[in-house]
Amino acid sequence: MWQALAALLVATVPFVASQIDRTGWTVTVDSFQTGTNNEAAKAIDGNTGTIWHTQWMPNTVALPHTITLDMKRSYNVNGLTYLPRQDGNSNGNIGQHLIQISLDGTTWTTTASGSYLDDSSLKRTPFTPVPARYVRIIAQTEAGGRGPWTSAAEINVLAAASYTKPPTNLGIWGATIDFPIVPAAAALLTNGKVLLWSSHKPLDFAGGSGSGKTETAIYDPATGTVSRRTVTETQHNMFCPGLSLDASGRPFVTGGDDAAKLSIYDGTNWIAGPNMRIQRGYQSSTTLSDGRIFVIGGSWSGGQGNKNGEIWSPASNSWSLLPGCPVAPMLTADRRGVYRSDNHAWLFGWKSGSVFQAGPSKAMNWYTTVGTGGQKTAGLRGTDPDAMNGNAIMYDAVNGKILTVGGAPNYEDNQATGNARIVTIGTPGQTASVAAIGNLAKARAFHNSVVMPDGKVLVLGGESYPIPFSDNTAILTPELFNPATSSFTSVNPETVPRTYHSWALLLPDATIVSGGGGLCGACATNHPNAQIYSPAYLFKADGTKASRPVINSVSATNVAVGATVTVSMNTAVTRFSLVRYGSATHSVNTDQRRIPLTPTASGLSYTVTVPSDPGVALPGPWMLFALDSAGVPSVAKTIIIRA
Repeated sequence: MWQALAALLVATVPFVASQIDRTGWTVTVDSFQTGTNNEAAKAIDGNTGTIWHTQWMPNTVALPHTITLDMKRSYNVNGLTYLPRQDGNSNGNIGQHLIQISLDGTTWTTTASGSYLDDSSLKRTPFTPVPARYVRIIAQTEAGGRGPWTSAAEINVLAAASYTKPPTNLGIWGATIDFPIVPAAAALLTNGKVLLWSSHKPLDFAGGSGSGKTETAIYDPATGTVSRRTVTETQHNMFCPGLSLDASGRPFVTGGDDAAKLSIYDGTNWIAGPNMRIQRGYQSSTTLSDGRIFVIGGSWSGGQGNKNGEIWSPASNSWSLLPGCPVAPMLTADRRGVYRSDNHAWLFGWKSGSVFQAGPSKAMNWYTTVGTGGQKTAGLRGTDPDAMNGNAIMYDAVNGKILTVGGAPNYEDNQATGNARIVTIGTPGQTASVAAIGNLAKARAFHNSVVMPDGKVLVLGGESYPIPFSDNTAILTPELFNPATSSFTSVNPETVPRTYHSWALLLPDATIVSGGGGLCGACATNHPNAQIYSPAYLFKADGTKASRPVINSVSATNVAVGATVTVSMNTAVTRFSLVRYGSATHSVNTDQRRIPLTPTASGLSYTVTVPSDPGVALPGPWMLFALDSAGVPSVAKTIIIRA
């Protein structure tokens, strides 16, 4: 029966919302200013010139503040809009917040959290449909830190026409996370937080070249808090960059709008690195087996053509050109020429300092990085055409297994493909093996794919006819690849379209965060939010949460390749895996890869061995997961692997 429901979900668009008529509603608040026409009802009076405002005289009332709407009957609620005051005064703009719903006004469920941008624009928070009579906003901070106030010009609630409880055997999407920016790039930090950034403006990329600044945010999954920061110290607009995590896990951001720049985030500070030798935007980069970082392509900015390889050395903190690593063999046949054809390479750091380029061109290549570099063909990706804005994911690094999915022959304005291939690599320089498997149910480009602890891969979002800044052909239903059967299964749909400028990452608790899309100013396709997906492996057959194995301790958290690690568990498990921390922008994540580990057991103590080749176990941060016999994963422990 659930298979039939899964097929139905493929065609379901969850976020179709209508504004609910507020006639007869009542509003209660924890505070309002008397005698100034700022009572609670002003938030639902249909007049954008009036406001609800919490008390500010004769004394203030401390945050948090709460406003609760009683809609008088149940609706299939799937969103809320909040309009800040429109009188030119920003006092009381809501920052950090919770949005909660209830059927009875007593038991509350959080459907959204996060932080709003401190401006007067309409804030729209979509979330998974759920029946509710009551909706409340808990304002935890004032967006500008100006005082302990909260205000609102208008609050509206949105509803879907129908509601079907999502089955847990297809995974569950959690509460929406609101951001004060539209995040077009994301990186998982070694403290478990997620670093996000947009461009020189929070909601718009236009006019940013040479601006020398980037709007960033950090999301903490442990607390739900979101903090915003404008980065100016590196004089770098990091929109449309190359992105990798270096050997210590630092986000390493190259080029983009400020096309020569390098910025590195150490978890506290942004550090300006040396400029690249070649200016680039839309390039790809990858960390190598020896900790150096290779970059190629990038004609979107900094001039067009001849964006050959170069390499950064951590030992000298300098760049060197690699004239033996030409970009020409990896160009697609895009109708717009090299401006688009050298973008977003699918790169994998591999053995002996080599790089495997799996796409998006139909021609695959090997690059070597010794001396002035070298290039050798790795063959064609079977009959697959050029697949710009598709994905490539190394789901089994021990056996050199890479899944490629989707993409399109041209960057935009053409039909995407649903093609899927298994590419297998071994000795550098040898022709890769390519096997065609069953296609995706939905052709897509601008999507993202995430490898999971059990080796499955979740393919999220995208468009069937890719057009930047459009959601017209958005695919809301993710598909789950099972390497045991080489097949895809549709799972519960996302609430929000995730297309151009979206991203997705695996988190240490084995959930997946999917966010962003847009960054086009006042456009309708801006999505300053994310949702977290809990895969089916976190639930029992009856829909309740599964009991998870717990890693009590590990013998070492900083190890060399080839090292053995002893893991103490609270219960019996059958297998382990390492998944490298990820970073993502423009459908490219060259950091993530998975290593399956077979343990040796002694009671509840297990020994696993890290692969001895640093081209397989790339230097950097990895998540160590334990899985029980039912496939339920633990929360990960972070392991730093040294070359």
